[in-house]
Amino acid sequence: MKLFLIAVVFAMVWAAVTGSLSPPNLVLGFLLGLLVLWIVRRDFVGGRTVFRPLKLLSLAVLFIKELALSAWRVAVLVASPKMDLKPGIFAFPLTVDRDIEITLLANLITLTPGTLSVDVSEDRRVLYVHALDCSDPVAVKRDIANGFERKILEALR
Repeated sequence: MKLFLIAVVFAMVWAAVTGSLSPPNLVLGFLLGLLVLWIVRRDFVGGRTVFRPLKLLSLAVLFIKELALSAWRVAVLVASPKMDLKPGIFAFPLTVDRDIEITLLANLITLTPGTLSVDVSEDRRVLYVHALDCSDPVAVKRDIANGFERKILEALR
């Protein structure tokens, strides 16, 4: 029953993203939701993952906030006459350890303008991130750890 409700939520998100509430589009969203759940099913087997809708909503709100703020920062950087950029790659030590958590964190970082997930170490303990402005990598690491990573842990554990 829980997976059915998650697939229904995916269908509604699909309808919102595509901008169409037509029945065929909702059915397509539902089927895509079932496909996604089937692909990630092994990450949810064994009771290690608890579905917390309010925590997931909190993560989504944080992402939207970070998306808007970083888009603004990148726009200001690009529009300034003297682009004082200090791009670089830094190693972010991971607290998350499951595939779904690492993938979600890497995708959230990549979708945020100005940052890009480059690679995960073989032992899955370090995520390499490229930042457009890497003048203070300690602050960026702290922001990721206290933001996306903390919210992912709250939502999926």
